[in-house]
Amino acid sequence: MLLLIPAYNEEERIEPTLREYAAYFRANYSGRFEILVVLNGCRDNTLAVVQRVAKDFPEVQVENFPAPIGKGGALIEGLRHAPKVDLIGYVDADGATPPSAFHQLIGHTEWADCVIGSRWLDGAVLHQAQPWFRRFTSRCFHAIVELLFGMGIADTQCPAKIAHRTAIEAIHSHLRIADLAFDVNLLYSLTHAGFKVLELPTEWTDKLGSKVTSSLFRSSAIMFFSTVRLRLVYSPLYERLQPLRWIGDWLYRALRAPTVKRGK
Repeated sequence: MLLLIPAYNEEERIEPTLREYAAYFRANYSGRFEILVVLNGCRDNTLAVVQRVAKDFPEVQVENFPAPIGKGGALIEGLRHAPKVDLIGYVDADGATPPSAFHQLIGHTEWADCVIGSRWLDGAVLHQAQPWFRRFTSRCFHAIVELLFGMGIADTQCPAKIAHRTAIEAIHSHLRIADLAFDVNLLYSLTHAGFKVLELPTEWTDKLGSKVTSSLFRSSAIMFFSTVRLRLVYSPLYERLQPLRWIGDWLYRALRAPTVKRGK
C-alpha cells in the first residue's frame, strides 16, 4: 500500500501526521506500506522536516517539486511515480483523517475499485467541524458537482481516498486538474470508466492553518472553473469549443491557478 501526502509549506503540521501514520501502520498493517510525501513548491522547511522523520521511519519517502504544481498536480505526479503496489491512497498533511479511519477504508477495498471517506454521510464522526462559511461553500460546490456530473457522492472533497492500482493506471491520462478540484476529476474519471466507487462515513477533525480557508474566494473560483472545464472535456461539444479555450487559459492565469501541461 502506498499513501500519498501532498504538502505545501507544511513544516508546522506534517511531522506529527507522518509519525502517527508510520507508527500506526507499522503496528497494525501486515502488508507492505510506504508513505510518499510530494512537496509542491514549498518555500519553508518542510523538506528537512520530512527527511528528519524518514531517519526514524524509512517507510517515509519524499518527492520534491520546487515549482508550485498544486495539490492535484502533486497527487498526479505522486501517482505517476508510485511503486508497484496494489493499493494507492492519499490524505492531507494536517492529519485531519486519523490513521485508524484511513485503515478502515482499506478494509473495504475488496468490494470496490476505489473507497473514499465522507464527512457528510450518517455515521461520520466530526471532532471539530469546519467554520460555517466554509461548510456553506462546500455544500454549494457539492450542488454544482452533482448538477454537472450526477455521481451521487455526498463528499467528493474529503481527502481520504484509496484505490486499486489497476483503476488508477486506467484513468491516469485523464487526470488534468492540478488544483483542489482534482478529487472531482479523479472520481468522475473512475465512474465514467466503469469502476466502482464506494463512499463510507469517516472520522474527521478540522485543523487550523488550512490553505483553503485563508484564500477561500480564489480557491472556490478556481475549483468552479476547473469543474466546468472538466464537464466540457467530457462533452461532445468540447472539440467545437477549441477557439474559445483561450478564455479558460486566461482565467487560470488571472487566478494564478496551477495547471497540468498535458494533452487537450
